[in-house]
Amino acid sequence: MQRPWDDWDHILKVDPDKDLVDGETYADVVTCGTDAIEVGGTTGVTEEKMADVVEACAEYDVPLYVEPSNPANVVYRGGVDGYLVPAVLNAGDIAWLSGVQKEWVRIDDDIDWERTFTEGYIVLNPDSAAATLTQSDCDLDPSDVAAYAEVGERMLGQEIVYAEYSGTFGDPEIVAAAADALDDATLFYGGGIHDYESANTMADHADTVVVGDLVHDEGVDAVVETVEGAKDAKAATISE
Repeated sequence: MQRPWDDWDHILKVDPDKDLVDGETYADVVTCGTDAIEVGGTTGVTEEKMADVVEACAEYDVPLYVEPSNPANVVYRGGVDGYLVPAVLNAGDIAWLSGVQKEWVRIDDDIDWERTFTEGYIVLNPDSAAATLTQSDCDLDPSDVAAYAEVGERMLGQEIVYAEYSGTFGDPEIVAAAADALDDATLFYGGGIHDYESANTMADHADTVVVGDLVHDEGVDAVVETVEGAKDAKAATISE
């Protein structure tokens, strides 16, 4: 069965708690060439902020997904193609593996299960807000990360495994180990993608690269470079 993300080389993640670069609009952001827009953030995201960004992005013919960091910022509206829900595989606080998700199910009778998917996160930057919030064990070598990836796919049935370096460029060896451990699950990579070369490097290992802070820090032109880097890497792989 074809999954929505099977053909995505590049995702642009927009943080509702952060501003765009002066002079740029969400129209500029959504039409930068990315394969999908994901709206979400670790801290400071409210339902109102989430709704504002989703509303601005939903007008364009680009797949739009909400990544809720907690049940309070889930937004239902037309134009949203689905929901990508993090489950942190290496979390020290078990709430981030199943507890937060349980609470969403408990309080929300409107979950559209046909369009709701989980992402098996492996958080790898110990200095990130995500690592602090989830108390993740980030002291992992390639074999540890490969094992987490395999647990996510084989034991927990994750169709997406997400190597998340959150703000810093990761170790390609570790990302490659995660990729090698997976059979059918899709490997997302996020963290420190800031130009053509960084996107091209990680797209050699991950199925999909995720770009986030760059759009808020440097703007759309910088994001376009990462789109080109990711897509060139995939084109080179196909031609081999």
